[in-house]
Amino acid sequence: MKVLMINGSPKVRGNTARALDEMRTVFEAEGVEVECVQVGNQAVRGCVACNGCAKKGACVFDDVVNELAPKFEAADGLVVGSPVYYGSANATLVAVLDRLFYSMQFDATMKVGAAVAVARRGGLTATFDELNKYFTISGMPVASGQYWNGVHGRLPGEAEQDGEGLQQMRTLARNMTFLMRSIELGREKYGLPEREEGIWTHFMR
Repeated sequence: MKVLMINGSPKVRGNTARALDEMRTVFEAEGVEVECVQVGNQAVRGCVACNGCAKKGACVFDDVVNELAPKFEAADGLVVGSPVYYGSANATLVAVLDRLFYSMQFDATMKVGAAVAVARRGGLTATFDELNKYFTISGMPVASGQYWNGVHGRLPGEAEQDGEGLQQMRTLARNMTFLMRSIELGREKYGLPEREEGIWTHFMR
């Protein structure tokens, strides 16, 4: 089993990193390989809807997004962590995820997704919901914990005081590991669900 973690915080050793590290400890104890990529401190532009990825096989802006794509393809699960800015995820992370999920050239069906939000006080659930949408649009089961996946803290080190939040991270990692293993067993016995050809409609027709 392999998990890719994407840290959307610009702070390398901030509270989002602390939350993800708590998950990493459980994953590694369970024998799950983990790679964490920091994106919140990188200069990443948003998608311009050029559809160049359909021709090139990768995003036309050759940055961390194209580095993440093969890592995501090789992983059984994806964890996305973000600090909360104005009740939303970090804008750099959103740009990364928009372009990654739009340009990827592989089927992410049945890869397991998990979202983690970190805030001083409010905005956790809105950010949590925002991040989960990337998974559900891609046929990815969403791993759950024992509450909405969030940790509180503003200044570096404050997440350490959120005992319940860190417990949520451990529970989430255990549940995610179980789900990935269960899906792998199901894949071996039953194969993946049948996928129909996409039907594209809009409100004009």
